[in-house]
Amino acid sequence: MNAARWIVVTMVLALAAQAHAFEGEPQLYEAAKKEKALTWYVAHYNSESAAAICNGFDKKYPGVKCNYVRTTAQVAYQRLAQDQKAGIAQASVISSTDVGHYGRMKQDGWLAAYRPKNLSELIDAFKAFNDPDGLYVATAAGLVLITYNTSVVAPADAPKKWTDLLDPKWKGKLSIGHPGFSGYVGTWVVQMRKSYGWDYFKKMELNKPRIGRSINDTVTMLNAKESWVAAGPSATTLESRDKGNPLAVVYPEDGAVLMVSPTGILKNAPAPNAARLFVEYLLSKDCNEIIVKLRQDSVNKHVKPLPGARSLADVKTIRPTYDEVEKGIPEVKEQFRDTFGI
Repeated sequence: MNAARWIVVTMVLALAAQAHAFEGEPQLYEAAKKEKALTWYVAHYNSESAAAICNGFDKKYPGVKCNYVRTTAQVAYQRLAQDQKAGIAQASVISSTDVGHYGRMKQDGWLAAYRPKNLSELIDAFKAFNDPDGLYVATAAGLVLITYNTSVVAPADAPKKWTDLLDPKWKGKLSIGHPGFSGYVGTWVVQMRKSYGWDYFKKMELNKPRIGRSINDTVTMLNAKESWVAAGPSATTLESRDKGNPLAVVYPEDGAVLMVSPTGILKNAPAPNAARLFVEYLLSKDCNEIIVKLRQDSVNKHVKPLPGARSLADVKTIRPTYDEVEKGIPEVKEQFRDTFGI
């Protein structure tokens, strides 16, 4: 074969590889089209982001409809548990912020093993969070950090580390979420207890924080000036700022709390092939390019954040282990209710 012909063949093969995002994609897509639709229980994203992800999937794979049910991690798990108990197969995929749920779902035999073909797209640091038996894979990540309303708090006066939220000057002006509803909040509470002991929250209670359910409720309260500072999510806060709201984020000196949200396919999934296709999509460059525009953090190594946000690789982060989360969240739920009375 001469050099010119070899170049042409190489280009054709390269284009063919680009046409298929992963090995076996055409066959999996054809199988998914026969199932027509999948239902996705999701806690990591807000409704706008979940809708954008589903819309992107629908456009990439015509004939396979993505339907999402967006709620908090605890509600998603309870709903799935009710489905399982009743023998109802509704969801095909679950993405949750409470990693402790995955250990229970694995133990109870709710999940089906699947190792994504394009796992090489995942940022290497997140591969440690994947299940060794292939029952769930990290598909989303984010940060809990300090957030504030810039119309009432100057940058110089904003809290710089987590213990600054205990300053009496924030009494009645602080908002947080509830670990009984939100996996993000539960993980944050477990980490704060690990770093500072439960006295951290006993002292915080003296500041009478406003307590929502979802961690995203802190953004709503900041925008309404019901609170001035918060322990809030990076993505939803920056997204709200992009819409013109006077919000800012602080990457705490003692570490932003890293959130890793896995995705699993249900063993009784009504649409198992569509579910596999969807998991491949969540790891893809196409999907991650959509979510970074909504200020979510990319887990795909080829997609960079928008200006104004830091790459996860450049942020000092802290995080409890899976075992600490699984054991700790049930404990801190009770401690939280005892301390805050809610």
